[in-house]
Amino acid sequence: MINSVEELKIKLFADGANKDDILQMYKKPYIKGFTTNPTLMRKAGVTDYKGFALDLLSIIQDLPISFEVFSDDLNEMESQANLISSWGENVFVKIPITNTEGISTVPIIKSLSKEKVKLNITAMMTVEQVKLVSEVVKNSSQIVLSVFAGRIADTGYDPIPLMQQALELINPYPKQELLWASPRELLNIIQADMIGCHIITATTDVLKKIDLIGKDLTEYSLDTVKMFRGDAINAGFHL
Repeated sequence: MINSVEELKIKLFADGANKDDILQMYKKPYIKGFTTNPTLMRKAGVTDYKGFALDLLSIIQDLPISFEVFSDDLNEMESQANLISSWGENVFVKIPITNTEGISTVPIIKSLSKEKVKLNITAMMTVEQVKLVSEVVKNSSQIVLSVFAGRIADTGYDPIPLMQQALELINPYPKQELLWASPRELLNIIQADMIGCHIITATTDVLKKIDLIGKDLTEYSLDTVKMFRGDAINAGFHL
């Protein structure tokens, strides 16, 4: 049983694109890195991709940050990856496992890894995808393999056996780390930690629940009753 965030062995990354939230999380000693993507950036109202990234990197220089390519053409993807990589030593470049036509990005992943570009391979959901990337890259460069366990769970499949298989596959390669992506609840952090996953990235909404780890359930039950009672009073309900 994990009773506090300090007991977690897994590295906690914050996932998002709201600058204020990111800087708040940067102050937390348990946050060990950051991830974002074009969807989160659009949701946060980011219009200047490079400007946003460079602004963050001017402040956060000691923790890994992942920024994603957004071209659908593999050659242009590789060019974007090299450019993004040049922005800082702590930058990991997110490459989707395929483009929108389902064409594998493994050839450029192999090329970029040989150039020692730090990579974060994203949108993976199968053991086969993990195996292919892992065997191509081996120990060429630092690489994070992001498996979207949360989305796998959304389909009704238990992601834990798949994540355990992925860990076994990459175990021979010390430069490879498995990332549990798209967690839906705090429990996923505990689950990922228990199976030995290297990293989990979570949104601010999930990370805000960190202080609940190990909370006494009887006390939590009473807090919940008080919340319901307080909201009924504040709403002015009468029967």
